[in-house]
Amino acid sequence: MHYRLLYAAISGIVIAVGIFSLFKWGLNIGIDFKGGAILEYKFAKQVSEEQISSIVKNAGGVASIQKTGDGSYSIRFAPIDSNQKTVITALLQKNFDAEELRFENVGPTIGPELVKKTVYALLISASAILLWVAYQFKSIKFGTSAVLAMFHDSIVLIGMYSLLGHFFGAEVDFLFVTALLTILSFSVHDTIIVYDRIREAHRKTGGDVAELADKAMTETMVRSLNNSFTIIFMLVALILLGGTTVKWFAAALLIGTISGTYSSPFVAVPILVTWDEIEKKIKRR
Repeated sequence: MHYRLLYAAISGIVIAVGIFSLFKWGLNIGIDFKGGAILEYKFAKQVSEEQISSIVKNAGGVASIQKTGDGSYSIRFAPIDSNQKTVITALLQKNFDAEELRFENVGPTIGPELVKKTVYALLISASAILLWVAYQFKSIKFGTSAVLAMFHDSIVLIGMYSLLGHFFGAEVDFLFVTALLTILSFSVHDTIIVYDRIREAHRKTGGDVAELADKAMTETMVRSLNNSFTIIFMLVALILLGGTTVKWFAAALLIGTISGTYSSPFVAVPILVTWDEIEKKIKRR
């Protein structure tokens, strides 16, 4: 806890870079939000998703490639016109002897109403987490600190994804929303474990919250790191070997996992300790 200002500075810099990127470049919105086109082909010979993507990526913005049957694939593109569709079909026929099965333009799968409901769900779940943690630990400080750390992870992920979108073309799609919701629970889970150690130590020995927090983090750090590294190893493998369809989903989870592992001891606990110290100073006056 002696270095909590350093941790606050690190978080502040990362968040500031992300917010700058959001205002400067925004998010690279995918076709799940904008709509696009679906082309389905039957291939005479065996091909992989990577081979298909490498051929058609310059003819149109490929969002996803999904196997739909024996030798057939469905390819989702950003909105394309009939000329682009002709070029794509010609390329696939030339390289893979492909036969076109379907072509249709589709609307966005994630509309404004669904986005609004997602925001409402986040606010409701955050409020429920705040109240439940506050009830379990008999203090609103615990619940509020956990939720603030959770929002810290969300802001970090969104900001970093804006940078990935600008420099590497990562798109915000349905999988990104899934990753965002997933890492929220991961962050709170780790935070509660540290809080539980603080509560147990306070019951047994009492004492200063900062000292109890240091002791609790020392006891839980190895466990948290081991747990996080098992997830990180799997996500790195997915990014390197999983193909184009899951690469950015795994990247979002990786950012969220690292941020969640960091925020539990270095954001949530310092907020709790600082709040407790300010509260005690106010009571002394």
